[in-house]
Amino acid sequence: MSSPTLPPVIALAGPTASGKSAAAMALAQRVNAEIVSVDSALVYRGMDIGTAKPTRQERAQVPHHLIDILDPTQAYSAAAFAADALRLIGEIRARGRPVLLVGGTMLYFKALFEGLDAMPPADAEVRAAIDAEAQRVGWPALHAELARGDPETAARLAPNDAQRIQRALEVLRVSGRPITAFHGEARTEGFQPDRFLSLEPASRAWLHERIATRFDAMLAGGLLDEVRALRERGDLHAGLPSMRCVGYRQAWEALETGAPRAELRERGVAATRQLAKRQLTWLRSMPARQVIACDAPDAQAQVLRAAGVEA
Repeated sequence: MSSPTLPPVIALAGPTASGKSAAAMALAQRVNAEIVSVDSALVYRGMDIGTAKPTRQERAQVPHHLIDILDPTQAYSAAAFAADALRLIGEIRARGRPVLLVGGTMLYFKALFEGLDAMPPADAEVRAAIDAEAQRVGWPALHAELARGDPETAARLAPNDAQRIQRALEVLRVSGRPITAFHGEARTEGFQPDRFLSLEPASRAWLHERIATRFDAMLAGGLLDEVRALRERGDLHAGLPSMRCVGYRQAWEALETGAPRAELRERGVAATRQLAKRQLTWLRSMPARQVIACDAPDAQAQVLRAAGVEA
């Protein structure tokens, strides 16, 4: 736990569309906190609609960090997030303000809370070469290459699991060692927040309805135009981590194939539901969290009370 003489650090996690952003804004305004985003998509500039990025007005009311820090051509890792978050926690507390860690990228929370294996850092040149190869020969071929050098990791990955195949191959090429060889070696030290709150639905149907409503709002708000503009830049492709984000991948493919809007909606909603399912699975593996039913009528008030603030 953090020193009681320092302002508190409160983590607020939950699946997509669970109401994290609204609850975080309400809490931040009550306690004069700053928000550190725990979201692998919000780091990218020019990706606003499909990420449900906080509005300019919201960011003017409450300082937000780790938003719009990278171009979509760039990659961001759990290790980079943990380092950035630790730095920001120190800076915000030095200003005498509480810190709210808010988001749904559970790997980032895990990296911050538990520390990381001492693996090689990301290598942009090697990663770009792997992406280029994937464009030429496909991810199953790179999965086969990984199986020759790191059969244990390859056995756990699907042949089209681009993001994990890329990282495992990157580690193999940079270090000459399989990624599993680094497990259990010296880890970076983890950081424990003062409170870890998790918004989770009692009814999965409630969350599914929210997901569909939000995806419809993104389509109405211009998601296809946003992705069309990103495609027209000419320096992005479907294999980049930014373009593999849920919603963006489906919109990119729809523009590529000319799929009708109804098909895009169906695929986008289904992919977002799958993301929420994975997020909830991650959360169930984190026993330290305090669960708040996000579909309860007073969910936001419960968040405030759990954070030590009278609703």
